[in-house]
Amino acid sequence: MADPKPIDCPECSEGNESLSRRDFVRVLSGAALAGGLLPRLGAASPFAPAARKGDPESAVKRFHDTLTADQKKVVCMPWSDAKRTRINANWAITEMTVDDLKKDQQAIVDEIFRGVTSPDGYDRFQKQMKDDHGGIGSYSVALFGEPGSGQYEWVMTGRHLTIRADGDSTEGAAFGGPIIYGHGEGDSKKGLPGNVFYYQTKKANEVFSALDGTQRAKALVSKAPAESRVALQGQKGTFQGISVGEMSKDQKALVESTMKVLLAPYREKDVNEALDVMKAGGGLDALHMAFYEAEDIGGDHEWDLWRLEGPTFVWHFRGAPHVHAYVNVSKKV
Repeated sequence: MADPKPIDCPECSEGNESLSRRDFVRVLSGAALAGGLLPRLGAASPFAPAARKGDPESAVKRFHDTLTADQKKVVCMPWSDAKRTRINANWAITEMTVDDLKKDQQAIVDEIFRGVTSPDGYDRFQKQMKDDHGGIGSYSVALFGEPGSGQYEWVMTGRHLTIRADGDSTEGAAFGGPIIYGHGEGDSKKGLPGNVFYYQTKKANEVFSALDGTQRAKALVSKAPAESRVALQGQKGTFQGISVGEMSKDQKALVESTMKVLLAPYREKDVNEALDVMKAGGGLDALHMAFYEAEDIGGDHEWDLWRLEGPTFVWHFRGAPHVHAYVNVSKKV
């Protein structure tokens, strides 16, 4: 079967890289982090609320067990398949969408999705998917490896979203490997009205506002790298922007709170693992934060493109003309 063609999205064509994929202070779950840090958001789910029956990985096993032989031919691939590590802001990993599944299978997909996100994150992603591609039903699913074998992964992709559940099959990698999120609302408009992730730009810019003139000169970079360039550089890497290690205590606290906001849409387990991986790479002091002059919507110097990067951590946020975020957090470089 030929690779599925990406959905048309002129702004979503850059990312197409295959990438290789725990100690920091444990933090509260994404849902708890959301309290007091994030704007409130409600979003309707197309599914009736499902009782959680365990962790999402157990749901992946149940999902696999419901697949027919014909469905498995489309959805199931070996662990070694290159599609497992491909990332792109707009592509279908298989030709099997959630709408193509049976009702009980759709409910399990929703259970998996709820399991790998926080309540606030789940609502945000539901709105994003509805706005960008008509809802979760239009997104495609894949299974790599054999659930229960110790090496397997469920992946869902579509416009502005790649999300995973892997049961720690990919050792040392948070989120099961590189992920993507985004939202097409507010395209090219100052403040990106209606965009469910614009608040992250506002939070990141609090860090820039807290810098003095000399620090701003280090942090502000003229041109951003391609959004899909999130391969990890390790300890010998060269990172753009200002080193968090040279910031004041108050400024570092702002960087830390920004990171918590970024991680808040995801489940506690993945949040903790991402922070553990960052610690393994040298912690906050080993990170750099860069803001990019290019594509400054409205010319207001609220920087719409920014990047938080260290030896084991890359979070590239492109907020112009709408949001694309590429994330890669792993001990393996």
